[in-house]
Amino acid sequence: MNATINGKTFRDAIISAANVLSDKKRSVDELNVFPVPDGDTGTNMSMTISNAALALKALPDSVDISLAASEAAAGMLRGARGNSGVILSLIFRGFSKTLEGKAVMDCELLAQSLESGVKGAYRSVMKPTEGTILTVAREAAQRAREMTISSNDPLIVWDEVCRQAAATLEKTPEMLPLLAKAGVVDAGGKGLTIILCEMKRIFEGGTVAPEPDKNKPTVTVDSFADAVGRYDDEIHFTYCTEMLINKSEDCGSADALRAYLETIGDCVVVVEDDDIIKVHVHTNDPGLAVQKGLEFGYINLPKIENMKLQHESRKKDAETGFSPAKPEKRFGFVAVAAGSGIEAMFRDIGVDCIVSGGQTMNPSTEDILKAIMSCPAETVFVLPNNKNIIMAAEQAMKLADRKVCVLQTRSVPQGMSAMLAFDPEADLSSNRLAMTEAFERVATGQVTFAARDSDFEGKAIKQGEILCIENGKLIFTEKEVNKGAYKLTKRLVKNDTSFITVLYGADVTDDAAEELHAMLTRKFSDIDINMTRGGQPVYYYLISAE
Repeated sequence: MNATINGKTFRDAIISAANVLSDKKRSVDELNVFPVPDGDTGTNMSMTISNAALALKALPDSVDISLAASEAAAGMLRGARGNSGVILSLIFRGFSKTLEGKAVMDCELLAQSLESGVKGAYRSVMKPTEGTILTVAREAAQRAREMTISSNDPLIVWDEVCRQAAATLEKTPEMLPLLAKAGVVDAGGKGLTIILCEMKRIFEGGTVAPEPDKNKPTVTVDSFADAVGRYDDEIHFTYCTEMLINKSEDCGSADALRAYLETIGDCVVVVEDDDIIKVHVHTNDPGLAVQKGLEFGYINLPKIENMKLQHESRKKDAETGFSPAKPEKRFGFVAVAAGSGIEAMFRDIGVDCIVSGGQTMNPSTEDILKAIMSCPAETVFVLPNNKNIIMAAEQAMKLADRKVCVLQTRSVPQGMSAMLAFDPEADLSSNRLAMTEAFERVATGQVTFAARDSDFEGKAIKQGEILCIENGKLIFTEKEVNKGAYKLTKRLVKNDTSFITVLYGADVTDDAAEELHAMLTRKFSDIDINMTRGGQPVYYYLISAE
């Protein structure tokens, strides 16, 4: 009788892989060549597979592999974040399709599952790039097929799958010059290899890896958002309080603020640089936290949320299920956005549902699907406004009960231009064409900071340097934010430019924004310049020229 892998083992393998990747996601994130602070590959893949693990934990030991694979695929699809998360979900969808109705998995089914998953993943990417997670998955699947000729033991085959994945991963710098210049392997391929190798350990009889300790102390904090994210599930105090403090000249050490906050709450994160202090704390006395913060400078954009009410609301949604909105009009709109000002602008120009997210946190397929289903329209246009969210939006489109059109907007300015081109009297086809032509005419600039040291296209970049990005490509770095924004705008403006829009973020003061506005007005006196508080995180400025 041939050896097989049963449902319990497959279930445990996915759960253990999710735990291990969660523990190693930071190291995978650090492989990203582009040093922009964002929802990085390791984080996205970890959140994707962890969503599957939640569903799998409810399955009994007697589960058939058909159900285990189905639950894993469904969990990953709905929880998929970023392009890497979507690709991972499609790879495991291959197992779900191939193992349907099966109790166990033998060598042939294993090879078929990987082949099916790779085929689906490649089909979902418009222009597949070799030297990525796709290459690692494809060559691993090819090795599985080769091994079925000489072995009928799936453990031996899976071992070779892991060996091939690791070998291909090491070759990715040879396929992608950017990886070679940075001296790293592909991040998505690394994440997949971690998953495959941990599944191998469970297949061979190992015990499920423990969940990583969310409260485990770390030596450094690479990102305020990452640090805050460690405490997402902690509700020992009622109010989640965040604030941005612009430091006064005689401001003392932020250690004193941190020490005080720890006496009135928990989950304290305090991060400072030369000019600002970012604060996060869970407390029953948010007023005391804000009052103490005022001793260190003036406070900008405080946010206080009742976590217990949010928890009860999520619990109620889980118990009652989600009820889609009934279509009441021809067209509706969903936009992905972050920042109160940007969200308000999208609503003002007709967007029905906002999905909170963007560069720092890529929303899941499920998040986008719920927004689509909440839109009371027969046809829903989706504006991802970020290249790393488009694939998740396209997967949500396939799950919706109504017609959906995903416009491939890669920035907030593109999304706004698309909305302004919409004609309520036109049909879907005409609007899709007009909106696409409109956003493709928009030149977009982004000013942010380097989240880590990097070597990008031969240029050494230091953590904290100002990054100036034109249409998704890093063009130059600067030491000063407004100087970088000014130089970037000059690059964006062409002879036929008639309108410049500048959205300034949460970390930019009104005075700094006015200073940049004056600089641009002096330079482009014949162009209409609109300066608006977007309130977006991470990006100091989002600039568009039309």
